[in-house]
Amino acid sequence: MPSSSPDQEDDLEACVLRFSDLDLKSTSLINPSSSLKAELDISTKKKYSLTQHADEICQETVLVLKQLAATSSTFKSLKSTDQRHPVQEALTHNHKVSAWLPDISCISPDELISGQDSDDGEVLLYYCYCDLEDPAWICAWQTALCQHLHLTGKVRIATEGINGTVGGSKLATRLYVEIMLSCPMFKDYLCKDDFKTSKGGACCFPELRVGVFEEIVPMGISPKKVSYKKPGIHLSPGEFHKEVEKYLSQANQEQSDTILLDCRNFYESKIGRFQGCLAPDIRKFSYFPSYVDKNLELFKEKRVLMYCTGGIRCERGSAYLKAKGVCKEVFQLKGGIHKYLEEFPDGFYKGKLFVFDERYALSFNSDIVSDCSYCGAPWDQYRLCSTPQCRQLVLTCPTCQGQGFTACCVTCQDKGSRQAANPGHSSFKEECECTARRPRVPREPLQRERIPSSAEPRLSVDEDGPCLGERPRLDLPKPSQS
Repeated sequence: MPSSSPDQEDDLEACVLRFSDLDLKSTSLINPSSSLKAELDISTKKKYSLTQHADEICQETVLVLKQLAATSSTFKSLKSTDQRHPVQEALTHNHKVSAWLPDISCISPDELISGQDSDDGEVLLYYCYCDLEDPAWICAWQTALCQHLHLTGKVRIATEGINGTVGGSKLATRLYVEIMLSCPMFKDYLCKDDFKTSKGGACCFPELRVGVFEEIVPMGISPKKVSYKKPGIHLSPGEFHKEVEKYLSQANQEQSDTILLDCRNFYESKIGRFQGCLAPDIRKFSYFPSYVDKNLELFKEKRVLMYCTGGIRCERGSAYLKAKGVCKEVFQLKGGIHKYLEEFPDGFYKGKLFVFDERYALSFNSDIVSDCSYCGAPWDQYRLCSTPQCRQLVLTCPTCQGQGFTACCVTCQDKGSRQAANPGHSSFKEECECTARRPRVPREPLQRERIPSSAEPRLSVDEDGPCLGERPRLDLPKPSQS
């Protein structure tokens, strides 16, 4: 360029060659994925006309260098994020969930659907704690996947992972497991042993429900405050069995430094539990943190052995208890009661295993640990309260059912009688007696009386859940035979 010296001309040409595809007047950041051209285009040549001074070019060059520095920093940050979840980035940006469904073109619809009933079908129970960036995409994929395989059930998805219980034919559940284990988002976290199977099918659930939530199991505390990443020590069923055996062999278990803690709800532990356990009389898992807070003194300097149905509640339940900093140690049963009973059907867990579907319970042994709420006969098969407005579970044996005793409490039994006498009466909802008299969060005595560890332990027979003292049985007026 005539207006520059030879040295300046060489420097300027180097600048032009290096940044020839950049708009030097632009203040927007440069796309880091674009390649820099080593040639002079027409627009660039115009920028370096004879009227442009070298100092102006230098100023523009400095601006470009600053832009590149800022862009480089941003790109490195983005690149770092991509490196953390490269597969999720690829998956969730492909909104065609059909691309991630199994090929069933060689399977007839009848073959996929047959065996969905409880005799020939299967129910899967699983969970996976892992960081998920796009729960909404996974929700859409899971919905499509389950519909594709004719599965029913419930799947909860959150940024902290996935929790599912699905039922269908054995072929459908096998394909579901295969696709979950091959999915790049879960294959590094899930293994085949994480899927608990039981006899059942699509008939065990009224429908398919898949949704995005804050938690994959509702403890009522944000995962940001209590993370699944800081749980108790996981014990295999064999290791847990040895710990329980050692605990039960102690002469004075009330003075033991170990607590065997059931993390489930009262109606679950009522029909089945580990011998010698502490079974909180709570209705929801979201009450568990308050239960811990209210009974914190009970856990001071204790070794706590926690268990639940499949292990998921213990993940964050143990994290919450650990965070309190009062326990000596916190352990949890890996795979939950379900995996324990697969290995030790006649072990220290007695009675049935409650499940949240229309089966209500699974049986691994012949022990009956609960009674009919009316006559006190051994009975452990739940049914819903006969009053339409009530959703409580009731234990009533066939003999008492035949006499019309099918409600959960006196209030509901009376309510049902009034509705039978006045079928045109408008529906109403009242608080059940058994709900009204139960404390939301009970306080345990420090010198607690443990649940008996005999072969067939017994609880009191009312619907107040696990309690240690005897309470009167339900004494209801005989139903009208009209």
